[in-house]
Amino acid sequence: MRVFKMLAVFLAIALVTVSPVLAAETIKIGAILAVTGPAAFLGAPEAKTLEMLVDDINKHGGVKGKKIELIIKDSGASPEKALSFAKQLIEEEKVFAIIGPSTSGETMKIKSVAEEGKTILLSCAAAEVIVNPVAKYVFKTPQKDSHAVARIFEQLKKQGISKVGVLSSNTGFGKAGKEQIEKLAPEHGITIAVNEVYDKAASDLTAEVTKLKAANVGALINWSIEPAQAIVIKNARQIGLNVPIFQSHGFGNIEYVKAAGAAAEGVIFPAGRLLVADTLPKGHAQKSVLLKYKKDYETKFKEDASTFGGHAYDALMIMVKAIETAGTDREKARTAIENIKGFVGTGGVFTFSPQDHNGLDVNSFEMLTVKNGKFVVLADGEKKAEKKDVKKKK
Repeated sequence: MRVFKMLAVFLAIALVTVSPVLAAETIKIGAILAVTGPAAFLGAPEAKTLEMLVDDINKHGGVKGKKIELIIKDSGASPEKALSFAKQLIEEEKVFAIIGPSTSGETMKIKSVAEEGKTILLSCAAAEVIVNPVAKYVFKTPQKDSHAVARIFEQLKKQGISKVGVLSSNTGFGKAGKEQIEKLAPEHGITIAVNEVYDKAASDLTAEVTKLKAANVGALINWSIEPAQAIVIKNARQIGLNVPIFQSHGFGNIEYVKAAGAAAEGVIFPAGRLLVADTLPKGHAQKSVLLKYKKDYETKFKEDASTFGGHAYDALMIMVKAIETAGTDREKARTAIENIKGFVGTGGVFTFSPQDHNGLDVNSFEMLTVKNGKFVVLADGEKKAEKKDVKKKK
């Protein structure tokens, strides 16, 4: 009997002393992603990317000897669900950091929760308000709205267009982009003749594009991330609105092109270089990173890589870089992110600072177009030809 009592005491002591060690052997990373729902084109490739990367990292020994424990929560693009999951991940799961959410509205909903919980948040959403003003624990990997707008306006100027119609969805991303378009238009000499907001779940936007046609705009700018952006394109062409169509950097998934069909031909938008990695010059700083991610993703999942999966890639690899530099002390890792310089990711070359929690400049964007159902770099010759064709159609 005495032996059993001593054994019980020994086991109790062992559990107390070993459990914290076992817990410390993994690094818990939470992820809040729109794997299903209206923003699944974003969240699904983001989730797949994280799972692929974590499997590979753990297979090769983890980060500084510790394996990553990935906890993915599917928000379905709901800000309310994102908020609930954020609290759960921080308060119950005690995660080291959170990657995501996929959308700007969700990110803004949980931004204060991350701050209060002193938990690093690496958002995969694009709205500039996520990092402006800067919040101590909040970072994002997609390029800035203002830079996307600037590149579009520069392109409009090259094509001799100054009068535009603007459509945007009633989401955090749509609202943020609309605000940047309105803010930057005057300094670029752009007149906004029509400025309409539509429901993110819209299935027919004929009324909205008809207003643009009636206003005789020189181009259409649409700002959204939902499948509705493909409907904008189809409806515009169906009513004979044959002006150039510009989309935001939220167009960087070939599925949107497939959804719009032939109407997507000629659409112009700013994006990171992942979509045209094969065509980059040999010495380009991002080429090897982009090609490896693209090959790994497409080999594993049998589908085209998108810029959205790339945002998740950047978020995780930035987090890994910080842990490699500072270890698993969260405060030191947060500071390490702020001091990352020249980190080559899929979205560009990141250089963070205490004043810049995005780390990318306007040169992280390339102007792309849809040609024969594929994404290609918008070449000067094509720009001139497109302008000429539009004039003929008018």
